[in-house]
Amino acid sequence: MSLEIALIFIIILGIIILFAFEVFPVDKISFCLIGTLLLLGLVTPDEAISGFSNRATITILCLMIIAVALEQNGVITWMANGLKRVKNWPIYFIIPLFMLITGSISAFISSTAVVIVFIKIITELSEKYQISESRLLLPISFSSILGGSCTLMGTSTNLIVNSLYITRTEERIGFFEFSWMGIIFLVIAIVVITVLHKVLPASTDKNLEDQYDLDNYILTLEIAPDSALVGQAIRDTPFKDEDHLTLLKLSRKGRDKNILAGNIRLQPGDRIKLSCDLAHLMRLKNSKDFLIAPEEEVVMEGSTTKIKQVGKADKDKTSVEPGEILLVEIMMLPGARFLEKTLKEVRTILANIATPIAIKRRQRRVFRTDRLLRYNVNPTYLRVGDRILVEIEKEKINDLEVFDNIAILQQYEPPLHSGYKRWLSLAILGGVVLLAASGVLHILSSAITGCLALLLTNCITLENVYKKINWSVIILLAGMIPLGVAMHNTGADDWITGKLLGLMHGQDSLVSIGLLFLVTMLISGVVSNNATAIIMTPIAISLASGMDLPIKPYVLAVMFASNFSFFTPVGYQTNALIYSMGHYNFRHFLILGGIISLLLWLVGSFLLNTMIP
Repeated sequence: MSLEIALIFIIILGIIILFAFEVFPVDKISFCLIGTLLLLGLVTPDEAISGFSNRATITILCLMIIAVALEQNGVITWMANGLKRVKNWPIYFIIPLFMLITGSISAFISSTAVVIVFIKIITELSEKYQISESRLLLPISFSSILGGSCTLMGTSTNLIVNSLYITRTEERIGFFEFSWMGIIFLVIAIVVITVLHKVLPASTDKNLEDQYDLDNYILTLEIAPDSALVGQAIRDTPFKDEDHLTLLKLSRKGRDKNILAGNIRLQPGDRIKLSCDLAHLMRLKNSKDFLIAPEEEVVMEGSTTKIKQVGKADKDKTSVEPGEILLVEIMMLPGARFLEKTLKEVRTILANIATPIAIKRRQRRVFRTDRLLRYNVNPTYLRVGDRILVEIEKEKINDLEVFDNIAILQQYEPPLHSGYKRWLSLAILGGVVLLAASGVLHILSSAITGCLALLLTNCITLENVYKKINWSVIILLAGMIPLGVAMHNTGADDWITGKLLGLMHGQDSLVSIGLLFLVTMLISGVVSNNATAIIMTPIAISLASGMDLPIKPYVLAVMFASNFSFFTPVGYQTNALIYSMGHYNFRHFLILGGIISLLLWLVGSFLLNTMIP
């Protein structure tokens, strides 16, 4: 083994660790990778930036633009809204129906966009009709992954594998060439999850306050004229250090003040909104320093008196009266402005719109406001899939639309665009699929043509494109593609292939395909599926060539296995989004996802082996 090959393996190991433990965001890891490869002389400057002009990267960008247009014009919501009619069906019928619809849409539209829409629909069904969201969220995530494995444009992984395959062999994978296998995989998963759905947790009846472990009471106090607190800075008041007492808002003469500025001094008549437990409530009521605001009531969280959680307090009511205060969950999506920010910073951004109260991490850790909003020395940074509980006036919900790449998890839907744009967007998508599937245009050409049509017909604007695209995925691809180049330059892929050929000597092709499928699937459980495909596709091509066997079955093995990261919640973006929402833990993915992965590995290895004469 040469020094260059050893360096490549060290870099790959480092990437696996960084991805697995989420040390940095994926785009930062990609930039670090590009710089490392350049500094070590493993790639040339042109090769280092080759990922930005790679056909797979540009194709994925164009398909993202098309997905944004479909989402913005309400196509996905329109397709999914009909599922609300099945509210009275048995769960044994609801699960396969949701999985079938999700998988079918995800074959042509970004799985992340599809899952986001279905999360909103499932949340509404759960709130209004007590349908278990825990037994639907994981199935739709899995089916979206499997649906994306049915067509060439279904996932970015498919496009990357096809691009590498074209570069190395000058052959290409057909648009629907492997769809029959993808459909078989989807059916297997539907059957398994429907039969074993009781492995998943049953949704609890807890409302948002219970889920976030908030204190029991919210009250508004007025600073008395003779209060000992008059003239004190907020940082010096008891609100700073007391447990089970959280300062939510400070109002002065009808205007909200920034309570994060600890130097604001209290004045007579100031109004303070607090969240506290019963012991603090009784003490505050009897204190001479405060007056209970005359038009306010002491409200127990979860009550419908003053603060109302949409869909929980009154299950027969689908709207709220103007002026009411809502508790709303906001979920962080890829590319959200709030990512890598603390709750303190989010509070500053939302100062005139909403009051953030608490964060729920997708790792199922609940962070209380008294640990985050008040001078926490170890701030928590928001990541994809995290949720913020905010207090907001009903009429201000529309104002949240200015913040891109967040999902408002309540019974609020922005108005759909005009019907003709919805149908036009759908027709353009159909044209892209038809041109690519028929071979009239390469998928890159058809995707660019589709984007052009959407822009010229005003179905989408460049402003929305810039704001809505998940640029971290593009940066990830641009950074990982040079790693594949470096593996080829140093001979690392040939070195691995040589070892595998020695191991596979005299073995049946079923064994080699099965081993390749298994190793790729295991890596994709802890590393980005795109990164896995970039690393493993050259190895698959070299392995098949070395064994003098058809290359395509081995390439398809990598493509499928890179997508099939069901046994961990971190292997695929949609799994990360639904992880904490469904009250899941690692065990649910390991058991149910592990069973599905095992079956797909066995069936996939057999089906791919039938392609070898």
